Amino acid sequence: MPNLASAKKRLRQNAGRKMTNQVVKTRIKNTVKGAIESGDITLAAGTIDRAAAKGVIHKNAAARRKSRLSKRLATAAASA
Repeated sequence: MPNLASAKKRLRQNAGRKMTNQVVKTRIKNTVKGAIESGDITLAAGTIDRAAAKGVIHKNAAARRKSRLSKRLATAAASA
């Protein structure tokens, strides 16, 4: 346990941010699954972009996720 007041506060802040980030990351996973099932990328891309804007995920990670998702949907559409 931290001894300094600032370290105690930092511990509280980290716990709150962890919960918020966890909610956003779960929302990303769920919307990506929905996009794969429906074949529509728009909602998932918006969710990923909002997470990157909030700083939950890095902007390059967001771009990579959107790229892989669009690639996956394109191959699914081509095979169907």
